Amino acid sequence: MEDRWLSVDEIGDYLGIKRDAVYKWISEKGMPAHKIGRPWKFKKEQVDGWVEAGGAATGTTEDQAKTMAVKKNLKQSGGNNE
Repeated sequence: MEDRWLSVDEIGDYLGIKRDAVYKWISEKGMPAHKIGRPWKFKKEQVDGWVEAGGAATGTTEDQAKTMAVKKNLKQSGGNNE
């Protein structure tokens, strides 16, 4: 399994979005990204989890994405998500 940091262009290509959208998702939607020196870098698994939790959904805030991720984890573990 490949576990390397992806660049803005690489994560944009992976998600099928433009470079500008990547920066917008970082600032407005809480896309998981890490500054390594000057450039932003991404772990594909973290971004996948964020997308699956609804983080990339239109109008979803970072807090809403976190809440959705918690509810998803509870549901998968058999816990009550209310």
